[in-house]
Amino acid sequence: MVIANPLPDCPEGATPFETSWPVRLGDTDGDERLRLDAVARYLQDIGYEHLEASVEGHLHRGWVVRRNVIDVLKPIEFGERVVLRRWCSALSNRWCNMRIQISGSGGGLIETEAFLIHFGEESGVPTRMSDAFMAPMLATTTEHRLRWKAALSPVLPEGDDVEVMAYGLRVIDIDRLGHVNNAVHFAGIEEMLAHHVDVMAIPYRAVLEYSKPLMAGDAVRLHGRRDGSSLDVWFEVGGEVRAVAKVAAL
Repeated sequence: MVIANPLPDCPEGATPFETSWPVRLGDTDGDERLRLDAVARYLQDIGYEHLEASVEGHLHRGWVVRRNVIDVLKPIEFGERVVLRRWCSALSNRWCNMRIQISGSGGGLIETEAFLIHFGEESGVPTRMSDAFMAPMLATTTEHRLRWKAALSPVLPEGDDVEVMAYGLRVIDIDRLGHVNNAVHFAGIEEMLAHHVDVMAIPYRAVLEYSKPLMAGDAVRLHGRRDGSSLDVWFEVGGEVRAVAKVAAL
């Protein structure tokens, strides 16, 4: 199994990084549900808060997301206050899996895991993390030889059952690296899910794997295929798949 189900718990005795904030209006949909793209932003925000609090965090500011896993176990809604807890669940010396638990004051619960690659800001290539930076991560996991393995197929589907829609990018979607921010991909998934609301019956899992970045000016098309209680989505530019996602019942 490429992705554990359920996602691994925080080890007993470990002290994860923790922060908290309210679920605001801009994070939710018309039914007051915390959207997937908002969850993705939450993962980024706690990541940078954690980085600021970490030993030698200032030396490790370049990160790229290879995969995000979001398990919505109990819905979180507008007006709740969320507590986020973050810890490492597996690593090598250039990349890691980071677990983040999001619990809402109203009883909502979302479990997530992200495969993150550390990049040198000057070199632009995967770069070894320092021993001091890795020390707290090593303390919360026994998997120290983490390797990448895709869970989803990047092959673009064909057939009459494939739904295709244009997905326009905006200036505000571009991050400081010139890439489309990964939360914007989840906004695209939300667009496709609007036609398949039943796929989000609780509990469900959303997985997004990134192959190549979306860039400013790209003409993006979403390809969606329904298979029972699951929905697969491909992000395509000029016939090339840049990312692939699956939303399915747990």
